[in-house]
Amino acid sequence: MKRHAIKFFVISTLTFAFSCNSNILDKVNPTQLSTETYFKTGTELVTGVNAVYAGWQGLNLYAREYFFVHDLRGDDMQPGGSQLEIQRAQLINGNQDASNQVANDVWQGLYRVIHRANVVISFAPGVTQGITEELRNRVVGEAKFHRAWCYYELASLWGGVPLYQAYATSPEESQPRATEDQVYELVINDLKDAVAGLPLKSAYSDTDIGRVSKGAAQAMLARVYMQRGNYAAAKEQLAALIASNQYKLTDAYADNFREENEFNTESVWEISFTEAFGGLNWSGDGNGINGEVTIRGQEYGPNAWRNLIPSSSLLAEFETQKAGDAKDDSRFKDSFYQVGDVFNNGRDTLKDVQGANPKISWKKYQKIYKATSENSQSGINFRVIRYAEVLLMMAECENEVGSPATAVSYINQVRDRKSVALPHYPTAKFPASTKAQVFDAIVHEKRVELGGEQIRNLDILRWRKQNKLAKEPITYFQKGKHELLPIPQNEINNNSKIDQKDQNPGY
Repeated sequence: MKRHAIKFFVISTLTFAFSCNSNILDKVNPTQLSTETYFKTGTELVTGVNAVYAGWQGLNLYAREYFFVHDLRGDDMQPGGSQLEIQRAQLINGNQDASNQVANDVWQGLYRVIHRANVVISFAPGVTQGITEELRNRVVGEAKFHRAWCYYELASLWGGVPLYQAYATSPEESQPRATEDQVYELVINDLKDAVAGLPLKSAYSDTDIGRVSKGAAQAMLARVYMQRGNYAAAKEQLAALIASNQYKLTDAYADNFREENEFNTESVWEISFTEAFGGLNWSGDGNGINGEVTIRGQEYGPNAWRNLIPSSSLLAEFETQKAGDAKDDSRFKDSFYQVGDVFNNGRDTLKDVQGANPKISWKKYQKIYKATSENSQSGINFRVIRYAEVLLMMAECENEVGSPATAVSYINQVRDRKSVALPHYPTAKFPASTKAQVFDAIVHEKRVELGGEQIRNLDILRWRKQNKLAKEPITYFQKGKHELLPIPQNEINNNSKIDQKDQNPGY
């Protein structure tokens, strides 16, 4: 049975008061909660941080657009069913401009989460009733984790961005573009504070099971350090996470993408969804009681819209040890549906699908394993960080600091999963003895293990910047332009501290 995490919807009234929207900032509703009358007790502070989590459930982020902005810019996907909407076609073809709605929605969603986190961080020191220092540190750690994660995404995708460290109350408090280094400095400091203030995963009760843990902050900090090329610092965080004994790989790979197995031993950090409170809320803010489902399954499903399907290069990446087309890597069948596969608990067979060849579609995060259709909504949680990624990050760090043999041992742990059980490295295809060969094995293993999980694009951005790519994987890539997305034109138009000269190159 699904274990429901924190009920984020209960704070919707309060979070509207905090939304950064210039047309309501100068109006006062005497019946509405405000920061002047709220945040007096520990319970109210916890409710405030729940609003931060709720922001990720909005349509601008994990309900829809977050996975698109990454998947359309990586090489794990290609168009599948009906013709892509213009704003999505622009991203997958690399001809987006500063008005691209998908990218701009994600920008807005990330800043909404930042704004809510800043409210909690700003008011936490003044809360005096019904609160312990342990609870205060935990809540601030949660808020700083979310703020850091948002700025990490913004810096990775857009470079330097406006930096807000306190919640804004009027448009006059708009900030200029900070440098990328300044953004990352805040990210790293926030995550260090989160590591210090957050409990281990096992310390949370069932009622708080969806909250950020120390391990999640350590894993996110490792991601950031790796993005910055500081592999020694990343290794330190990953080593502490591994030594905590809080996580292990699930026996069944498919358990990481199904509703019944949420918050399992492999889950380091995930975004909660549930169908218990109704259908999709077509808004970006995650407010209200109908904002806890995602449309991911409908977008990618084989008997749904099938907008994106696995790319040919991703399909070819899976290992074949024997002659013929059969894939020995069981992760292939756990990641993709093919025509002729059964679904709906074995009661239905997948017939021909609409759109492009190959007739292969995503199985990850599809609810039709137990249902007849996706029905435009899903309550399956997104596993943002899995322990498998931790092991593969550790492998890359060990390889970068000069320990390729140790790196191989971490990759082999992932291949040892009971449902995968592939031969250990070195293999004929991946000799995996020199640093360069081990890196190739890591790139391969990350792609087949984590395909379609919004990690590949960030890896490409990182490896491209660090000159690690033997070949550019994005066919449209134009050096000096496609490293970054354009700053949204709405931001340039509405932020008095930014003008057209601050736009990223090529736009």
